[in-house]
Amino acid sequence: MRPDAPAKDNPKTVFGWCMYDWANSAYFTTVAVGLLPDYFASVVAPEGARFGGRTFAADTLWGATVGTATFLAFISAPFLGAVADFSAAKKRFLLAFAYTGSLFTLLLYFCHSGDVAKTLGFFMVTLVAFIGANVFYDAFLPHISSPERMDWVSGKGYAFGYLGGGLQFALSLALVAGHERLGLTLPQAARLAIVMAAVWWAGFTFFTAHYLVEAPASERLPERYRNWPRPLAYGAVGASRTLATLRRVRRFRHLLIFLVAFMLYDDAIQTVINMATIYGKVELKLTTLQLMFTLLLIQGIAIFGALGFSRLAGWMGTKRAIMLTLGLWSGVVVYAYFITTAAEYFLLGLVVGIVLGGSQALSRSYYGSMVPEEASAEFYGFYTVFSKFGAIWGPWVFAVIKQMTGSSRLAIVSLVGLFVAGLILLLFVDEKKAQQAKQAGAF
Repeated sequence: MRPDAPAKDNPKTVFGWCMYDWANSAYFTTVAVGLLPDYFASVVAPEGARFGGRTFAADTLWGATVGTATFLAFISAPFLGAVADFSAAKKRFLLAFAYTGSLFTLLLYFCHSGDVAKTLGFFMVTLVAFIGANVFYDAFLPHISSPERMDWVSGKGYAFGYLGGGLQFALSLALVAGHERLGLTLPQAARLAIVMAAVWWAGFTFFTAHYLVEAPASERLPERYRNWPRPLAYGAVGASRTLATLRRVRRFRHLLIFLVAFMLYDDAIQTVINMATIYGKVELKLTTLQLMFTLLLIQGIAIFGALGFSRLAGWMGTKRAIMLTLGLWSGVVVYAYFITTAAEYFLLGLVVGIVLGGSQALSRSYYGSMVPEEASAEFYGFYTVFSKFGAIWGPWVFAVIKQMTGSSRLAIVSLVGLFVAGLILLLFVDEKKAQQAKQAGAF
């Protein structure tokens, strides 16, 4: 560790880092997943919208927007990560993305019926900002935590996120449920809840701005770039570092195997998360209240899942603990094939909460244990690339199988293949060899 680098496992630094998960989870739970998709489909574009002489349904427009935002994050994350690593700007990038995202979330309040382009445009900015900030947030993990504490710190961050996101979502649901007593229409209550999430995101990010510490840059600009305007110079360095890492990818063979495994099983996890509500609505005919209660249940249980599996990883090893979660995930989708009642759906949500927290937290820390610290933001950019690239395929497979068979049950159980494929690939990851490559450095 460099003499000017902040001490690892410092309680205040870890707290500041965890508070960003508390802050931004309000956006994801309340806005991106909970309220805005329904508000867009029922208020902004209930009949769809016409573009280029064709009419597009609301869910088609929504899916296209999410896909475009994901693609923008996909192509920019490694480059921005390389720039942040070189210039010691991870914190500045994180805060810039966070406050941009919260600002445009606030602007969604002014989107009304018929404001299709404006709503989708604002939402796209918020989602790109959310994904972008998380690249730099995740990249701090190897810098603030010692290797032996990394699983616990990663789990603690997720626990803060599930708690903060769940609490804000509960407050938003209370506002929406009691809108008549407050003299509000349902659309007004939904827009106010979105404003609450924006304020929550921005407000609690101040704790991160205050407590999270980043070491100053240790490298100087190469001679050939020193007369360039600073943004162009950093951009050129970022591009060259990204290309250099791609050329040296053989050195990180086991890290690459893990990334492919992660892409497969995280694709299945994201598909379960994204399709769970519509599966309960269409296949099981559950009410909105039952679905929202289950979402809150998952948020609450995931706190204990993240912390519990972090402890378990200390006993049995991180890779084995991840493999255990994948076995449980396989059981989840098989069980989902057979369920028919709300009680069974709640039980499913209970298990999902446990394995969701564990699989996400341990995957992040396991990856962090294998990446070079001096290039952590760049490598977490690649982590984001693999995650977002994988997230494209699961929903498509789900949609194709549903269309061909007419059954969401067959579509959901098909995800077992992705979990098993990811688990098998994990068997070939040798973290000791990956850490040897880490010690050799990325550059």
